[in-house]
Amino acid sequence: MHFDIQPIGVIHSPYKQKFAIPRQPRLVPEAKAKLVFCADFNREEFVRGIEEFSHLWLLFRFHETADKGYSALVRPPRLGGNARKGVFATRATFRPNGIGMSAVKLEGVEYKNGQLALLLSGIDLLDGTPIVDIKPYLPYSDALTDAAAGFADTRPETQMTVTFSEQAEDFISKQGDYPNLRDFISNVLKQDPRPAYKKKQENPQNYGMNLYDFNIRWQVDGEHNHVLEVAQAESD
Repeated sequence: MHFDIQPIGVIHSPYKQKFAIPRQPRLVPEAKAKLVFCADFNREEFVRGIEEFSHLWLLFRFHETADKGYSALVRPPRLGGNARKGVFATRATFRPNGIGMSAVKLEGVEYKNGQLALLLSGIDLLDGTPIVDIKPYLPYSDALTDAAAGFADTRPETQMTVTFSEQAEDFISKQGDYPNLRDFISNVLKQDPRPAYKKKQENPQNYGMNLYDFNIRWQVDGEHNHVLEVAQAESD
């Protein structure tokens, strides 16, 4: 059998590259996003009653990796990138159909200038991710408190700390569009987004990432992150 699936909407997310995206949803609650509906589904009837639910399941397409094929065995970052597990025993992106799922918080429904959108938080999706379905999260059915989760049985935690340079603090204080920007950057860095092999290096390392419309540069020294600079990203 062969199925054709069309996106129902697209995510507008603060994560402009795969690097620094949390490995699971809701690990960074300050991550706000907007799901903008495609033309065929841009009608309020499609979401009537959705505001009664606090959380939603999003089914989406790993659009940046789907065309790279899949692997039967993958190396989960949770295991340091060393152990191999079957792809169906993980949430890896290199899957036969390139489908992912994410449980996120619904902050509101927006209908502005003829465009329907859902306002979300706790997002872990790349900007531009196509959404193929939305389902309400049902606590009585979806929250299985006695479930076992194998090698990912506990919430990922690090001992990472974060400080900000004077320039970074000043820039953040003067921008007004994102009131939680400092906490957002801090919580992203506390997740330690570096590749597993980089975490073994003892010397200080410098990194950069884009969040929202900002370029962020920081240095990692042991278990400490120091944000060196936050600046407006250059427009294309």
